[in-house]
Amino acid sequence: MSTEIDPAAVPSGTGCLECDAAGGWWVHLRRCAACGHIGCCDDSPRRHASAHWRETGHPIIQSFEPGEDWFWDFDSDDYYAGPQLAPPDSRPADETVPGPRGRVPADWYEQLQDRSD
Repeated sequence: MSTEIDPAAVPSGTGCLECDAAGGWWVHLRRCAACGHIGCCDDSPRRHASAHWRETGHPIIQSFEPGEDWFWDFDSDDYYAGPQLAPPDSRPADETVPGPRGRVPADWYEQLQDRSD
């Protein structure tokens, strides 16, 4: 098993840590396999999961979406076979996508299409 994974690390919350602090929104959530940080995916406006990797060097994430258990390794840019991580293993199943409920702008789709990246 990789030294980049701590199966006992608990998730930092049920939503993107930085988006929650700023009142923002996300498309999908990713969990750092080393420390449990929950960040938003690269389809989200702020891309906090990959920013966390660049800031910390923690390359392996797992989907934090209900019914998904795949891992991704940013360093190899490929899927990764990871172990079972500490619960919970996803955001609340009744939360919206994008989410969280009440913070997603009506024009969210257009905002994502208009990004210059």
